Amino acid sequence: MKTLTCTTPGTFEYSETEKPELKKDHAIIKIKRIGICGTDLHAFEGTQPFFNYPRVLGHELSGELTEADGADGFKIGEAVTFIPYFNCGECIVCRMNKPNCCVKMQVCGVHVDGGMREYLQVPSRTLLHGEGLSYDELALVEPLAIGAHGVRRADIQQGEFVLVIGAGPIGLGTMEFARIAGGNVIALDINDDRLAFCKEKLGVAHTINALSSDVIEQLSKITNGDMPTVVIDATGNQKAINNAINYMAHGARFVLIGLQKGDLIFNHPEFHKRESTLMSSRNANIEDFEHVIRSMKAGLVKPTTYITHQVKFDEVAANFESWLDPKNGVIKAMVRMED
Repeated sequence: MKTLTCTTPGTFEYSETEKPELKKDHAIIKIKRIGICGTDLHAFEGTQPFFNYPRVLGHELSGELTEADGADGFKIGEAVTFIPYFNCGECIVCRMNKPNCCVKMQVCGVHVDGGMREYLQVPSRTLLHGEGLSYDELALVEPLAIGAHGVRRADIQQGEFVLVIGAGPIGLGTMEFARIAGGNVIALDINDDRLAFCKEKLGVAHTINALSSDVIEQLSKITNGDMPTVVIDATGNQKAINNAINYMAHGARFVLIGLQKGDLIFNHPEFHKRESTLMSSRNANIEDFEHVIRSMKAGLVKPTTYITHQVKFDEVAANFESWLDPKNGVIKAMVRMED
């Protein structure tokens, strides 16, 4: 089967590799769509934490189930996606039913080889039914689940002002699920085109350019002087994360979905006087995936509007670097293995 490997930062190589042989309690998926996410882009740049080369990238995936063992309720030939976080099932958080942050976590396409190939073998317990969604939609379930999990961590209450920093695909999904949870969403980004997308496509009422000199004043005006009680970072940008403390209301919750390599640095008195709550949000659990699928089926979320670029598998290596350039306006690139 044809496989695409990121051999070193900035380098892709196509090769022919062996199709996987079915193992006990595993399933084989014929890959149909591969969504390109920030993790893939950062891996290509060489800036992704917890990463080693060479690596087959790709974990936003959908496809056709071709073989399966121990996959009760699934039928050969059906459209599926899967939860791409392979947990050990034995560590302290697995025993606490938090497999998303397993001590021995193996994320598909990060710690183990992912789906930039024609066939992929995954544990059968990670499979999810397609529920009548398209392959494009199914490939977008995982990034939406990331945002849905962060929103669930935040425990948003009806009517709360929720500031989402970063209007990339993860941030957009976070905004959508913050809205579904009842929050009044405020989008903050440095890209006016992304902010316009938030208004026009997602119906976000309040948008602010982070490069403005009066961000705090704008937030205060929008929130009637209170400031946001939930702040969620979806940038993975050190400066944005460290600065976000200044945007929080007293008693606010700060959820870090974005990940960067450096230190968290903020003024302790500013954090302390607010009695702030700081949380990280890693990956997602099955509850989040199921919530996303239900929301997509109900028409509450239409993530295919995020797809701005589509290429065939043979074109990925030639196009990938261009997706890093903000001038090209990429929100979500989607790779089509076949129709």
